[in-house]
Amino acid sequence: MVSAKVTIKNPTGLHLRPAGILCKEAMQFKSSVNFKFRNSTSNAKSVLSVLGACVKNGDEIEFECTGEDEEAALAAMIKAVEDGLGE
Repeated sequence: MVSAKVTIKNPTGLHLRPAGILCKEAMQFKSSVNFKFRNSTSNAKSVLSVLGACVKNGDEIEFECTGEDEEAALAAMIKAVEDGLGE
């Protein structure tokens, strides 16, 4: 398992469009991709799970990737968030 913390930069947080982009990115990998936020863990491959986390601008989340391509998955998730998730 690999993990890293990242801060959400999107002005409106993880609403539907960036949540969909995050999920699409996560689904490209065989590894499980989750993130921790406020004492709960969400599945980054599920739009409903991402939306249910209620992540806002400036919030810090911690990605956790486990599996055969975990390093690549973590790098891709961090890059997607830092690039603004399409916004």
